[in-house]
Amino acid sequence: MTAYDVLFRRVLSKLDAETAHKGAFAAMRLAARVPGLAAYGRRKLGPPSAGAVEAFGLHFPGPLGLAAGFDKNAVGIDSLAALGFAFVEVGTVTGRPQPGNPRPRLHRLVADRAVVNRMGFNNDGAAVVAARLGKRRRRRNALPVVVGVNIGKSKAVPEAEAIADYEASTRLLAPYADYLVVNVSSPNTPGLRDLQAVEKLRPLLTAVRAQADAVTTRRVPLLVKIAPDLGDDDVLAVAKLALELELDGIIATNTTIGRDGLRSTPLAVERAGAGGLSGAPLAARSLEVLRLLRGAVGERLTLVAAGGVTTAGDAYERLRAGATLVQAYTAFIYGGPLWPARVQRELARLIEEDR
Repeated sequence: MTAYDVLFRRVLSKLDAETAHKGAFAAMRLAARVPGLAAYGRRKLGPPSAGAVEAFGLHFPGPLGLAAGFDKNAVGIDSLAALGFAFVEVGTVTGRPQPGNPRPRLHRLVADRAVVNRMGFNNDGAAVVAARLGKRRRRRNALPVVVGVNIGKSKAVPEAEAIADYEASTRLLAPYADYLVVNVSSPNTPGLRDLQAVEKLRPLLTAVRAQADAVTTRRVPLLVKIAPDLGDDDVLAVAKLALELELDGIIATNTTIGRDGLRSTPLAVERAGAGGLSGAPLAARSLEVLRLLRGAVGERLTLVAAGGVTTAGDAYERLRAGATLVQAYTAFIYGGPLWPARVQRELARLIEEDR
């Protein structure tokens, strides 16, 4: 048991989950402001060169990155890079600033190493986040880390105006994104998952691609993030569409609304309430979706595995199943600040042994 395990069990797990998250993230950001400390952390904890990956025209120093949801407002990219993540996906960012759903809206299911969230895309809005990303890009001491930007629909925007809302976010954020992700799979914005239907997804992705091309001189890689709750036929339909539109990749998967097979007591699950479940219970279905996608797209698209990645072995299994990159979030919460560096090292060793 690590020191962080003891801290989590005795202190952090007793706090409201969102309060604990904010406090821990604030401490990370504060530490990164100490002159030279972030760069030192990156040198010591950064991904080993053996794990470096090339994907959609970008160089990733390692295969493990942080999924969207942790740094919604792009306020701590360097602090997270200093801990060993090869890439950081910020967001989800919406066209309009919004407070999200009422608290409490983040709950742990410790027995399952899982989290239930119904945050509701709380964020500062695309204009503020774009300005923040632009300021970071101009800083000479910013750490070398790939930065993805995940965009979603503003809650106040009706579905009929969803495309315009995504276009507005794209115009502001694409110039500062190493890659861009269209999120149509969160369960916490009413009607959002309806946009995964191919007849609605096609015009949305086409519009985002056009806007990204209009505001940048380079081609910003475009990905779509899908839900694990899609049926197999719907997963394959998205894969076919992604090929048709020449997307750069698919992220599989977001959180689930399912609650099957949990170890937590029914009372604990009831108290956690509605929202998206992330963490270890998501592993099996996320892996199934990944394999379906790889079978459908072959080597023509980059697949990013997310959902239930807890150990280096989990991450390696995703790479063997067809993923090029792997994202985590919930395991970082349970594993602590040294978790990403530890997984990167172990994963690089597994990759090296397989060569």
